[in-house]
Amino acid sequence: MTDKPQQPQGGQQINVELGEKESEGIYSNLAIITHSPAEFVIDFTRVLPGVPKAKVHARIIMTAQHAKLLLRALEDNIKKFEAKFGEVKIHGEVPGAGLGFQPMIKDEKVH
Repeated sequence: MTDKPQQPQGGQQINVELGEKESEGIYSNLAIITHSPAEFVIDFTRVLPGVPKAKVHARIIMTAQHAKLLLRALEDNIKKFEAKFGEVKIHGEVPGAGLGFQPMIKDEKVH
C-alpha cells in the first residue's frame, strides 16, 4: 500500500492510501452521470465493440459541491495537459455543435 501526501484546498496535508488493487486502475470509456437534489452519481463503464452489454465497474457518489470541484480540477488538468501535449480532439465532434447533444427542434411534436 502506498501513502500519497495530498494538499486539499484548506491547506491541511493528508495522507491518501492507495491499495495494490486500486493502483492498477480501471479502464473506462463511458461515464453515465445522474443526479438528485442531494448528490451526483457517476457510473464508470466500458463499451466494447460487438458486446451489446456494458458493466458498471465503479460508481462514485458525491455532493453537488464536490462534483463542481471535480469539474474545476479536470478543467485545470486538461489545460495543463494540452499546454504540454497539444489540444485534445474529440473524434467526430463538429465545431460549435455543443457537447455531443443535439438540440430539440421546437416544432417537433412528441407523441
